[in-house]
Amino acid sequence: MADGVERAMDAAGIGLADLAGNSLGGHVALQLAARGRARSVVALAPAGGWAADDPLPAGLTEHFLAMRDQARNAAPQAPSLLATPEGRRMATRAVCERSDHIPAGLIIHQMLGIAACPELERLTRLAESAPWTLDAALVTCPVRVVWGAADRVLPWPRAAVRHRTEWLPQADWVVLDGVGHCPQLDAPAETADLILGWTVA
Repeated sequence: MADGVERAMDAAGIGLADLAGNSLGGHVALQLAARGRARSVVALAPAGGWAADDPLPAGLTEHFLAMRDQARNAAPQAPSLLATPEGRRMATRAVCERSDHIPAGLIIHQMLGIAACPELERLTRLAESAPWTLDAALVTCPVRVVWGAADRVLPWPRAAVRHRTEWLPQADWVVLDGVGHCPQLDAPAETADLILGWTVA
């Protein structure tokens, strides 16, 4: 994935960029930083930082496949299911703690995307066997890591062990109480401020 993003940057004539990414996107942003393609990085709950012997990746495979199956089953009734606060809460509970401010249309869009994703199973199976490494010595740009204390997908602090102790102990670490795996959904304004306040002028 980092190769693909780097090719897209090259095609667009972008040498360096301020990068932000969530989960797998955070991991990709850090990989690009190690390649010298980032001016700055804000990684939201970046994947890959769990202990080397942690069984978490296998559990993630089952989690995402179950989420896909639930989305497929619910998609035909999505408008009626998401018409109530309770329905929106149920549909978003895996990735965020606060759903009252999220428009139903956005949740439907996400649900349909999950249900229709043709590569989800292949990607999650690959993630189980991925080495999940980071050449942290090559990451020389400013890095901010943001994590929701209530993350259900990559639990804090378990999923951040190697990031915190081996790879990025010097990073600016921000832990948000009452926030889940997707800070951009839970606390959009605060997350935007954390990103914009970290970019290099």
